[in-house]
Amino acid sequence: MNKDPFLIESAETADCTDDGLFISFEGVETSGKTTQSDLLVSWLRTRGCKVIQTREPGGSPLAESIRSLLLQTEEEEEEITRETETLLFAAARSQLVHNVIMPALRSGCVVVCDRYLDSSLAYQGFGLGVSLSDIWDINLFATDNLLPDMTFVLGRGPDLLSADDKPAADRIEARDDEFYRRVRLGYISLARRFPERIVPVDTSGGVRRTAKYIRGAVSELLSE
Repeated sequence: MNKDPFLIESAETADCTDDGLFISFEGVETSGKTTQSDLLVSWLRTRGCKVIQTREPGGSPLAESIRSLLLQTEEEEEEITRETETLLFAAARSQLVHNVIMPALRSGCVVVCDRYLDSSLAYQGFGLGVSLSDIWDINLFATDNLLPDMTFVLGRGPDLLSADDKPAADRIEARDDEFYRRVRLGYISLARRFPERIVPVDTSGGVRRTAKYIRGAVSELLSE
């Protein structure tokens, strides 16, 4: 069994090898992660990199079906429990990893993913109170132990606690401010636990400056 990273100072991360490179973007809604993911993909392609861009939950037909279940906004007869939510995210992630991400990495592609395992730790773990160790173990099983080579966590200000407000578009976005406060604090905690992999990014300098910072970090990773 994998060592529990929540009992140690930091976790081991995957090496950047000739088999490809895996980069993920994290943050609460409106943090700018999707915009920065798009900009990084465009930049990588101008450098001649083979790039696969994907998202979570989703990215494959079955995973997109699970996404619809997770994010539905209409009231259902049966409430989705926090345990079921955790398992559904892991199931969608498993499909994406085995059918999209791993084949792309084996072919030498750079994979850029909008959300990954850290979202479950932040949202279901810190946000809903599901055991972090349980989430970790479930997801390592679901993904065959695959972790990103680098993860960017985006937010405004040095503490990453600020984001733009917008109307809720799905079941999870509709959760209250206290839930999102715990999620933001969770991301900060994760960045401190996994400093070798997670890069906090202050987006308050604007889109272009943020993109330049991210490109610099990825350039260093590619040079290694």
